[in-house]
Amino acid sequence: MTLNILDVSLRDGSHSVRHAFTEQQVREAAKGLNTAGVRYFEVSHGDGLGGSSLQYGLSATDELKLIEAAAAECTESEVAVLLIPGIGTKEDLQDAVTAGAKMVRVATHVTEADVAAQHIHLGRELGLKTAGFLMMSHMASVDKVVEQAKLFESYGAEIVYVTDSAGAMLPKDVTERISALKQSIGCEIGFHAHNNLSMAMANTVAAVEAGASYIDGSMRALGAGAGNTQTEVMVAVLEKLGYETGIDLYKLIDTANNVIGPIMQQPQEVTGGSLILGYSGVYSSFLLHAQKAAQQFGVHENDILMEIGKLKAVGGQEDLIYEVAQNIAR
Repeated sequence: MTLNILDVSLRDGSHSVRHAFTEQQVREAAKGLNTAGVRYFEVSHGDGLGGSSLQYGLSATDELKLIEAAAAECTESEVAVLLIPGIGTKEDLQDAVTAGAKMVRVATHVTEADVAAQHIHLGRELGLKTAGFLMMSHMASVDKVVEQAKLFESYGAEIVYVTDSAGAMLPKDVTERISALKQSIGCEIGFHAHNNLSMAMANTVAAVEAGASYIDGSMRALGAGAGNTQTEVMVAVLEKLGYETGIDLYKLIDTANNVIGPIMQQPQEVTGGSLILGYSGVYSSFLLHAQKAAQQFGVHENDILMEIGKLKAVGGQEDLIYEVAQNIAR
């Protein structure tokens, strides 16, 4: 089976570099991914189109300029974008297409696929490869994941992703969800991992073995929390397992080392904070916000994250982090 590898370094990695990618950095990374034969790679603010804001973090460079710079380097690869309804708008997606995007992944909380119907319809109307992205999939039962995936498929999604946004899943959790989707829907299935429990690679292999054909990774694991499945390592592992990726591993390694490595503000590793993300099931992009709040209120980031986990907070509730930190400080 040939797998479709989608690299998210230039989107999920935006969290890790505090949304400070430059046009030149994006251009160099895009050129390397294109040369290595990576079919799709994602470019946008970490929280998707329209994410540049005080709540989510301001981008140093307008994302449309970044998309345009990336698309200019593509002869084989195609630029994907993430759109979270309520953050990104239909107009944002139309602008992204004008800038060169060829694929959209419409992301919702795992129980809220119904808010994405118009965005998925628009993606198809614009001729984009269109996927539904079920974030925080660990928070719903297998039956609920199937129910929501069927909604995405009914709206026209060509791919449905199981997304481990908190890095909270174990391989058995992934296998159960991917296997259930394989039996229940007709469109292709994708998987997106985070490494907060150091399980991203194992979970990715489990997803592929259960039938996922679209797999996410990020070079040098650059992403929110402890990062994602490391793209170059993933390609090597999958090829050793006998899967075809169509990717030139040496060229991918060169891009990871020579382009992404120098951009990284710190090594992408499982630290205490990122471990607590996975342990408590907290959205990976909350980590930097929790660290900032901990410093501001003089409390421990782990205490904030554990409380956020108990409250079952989801993406879009970043303000709650500071409220929790303030309450702990009292």
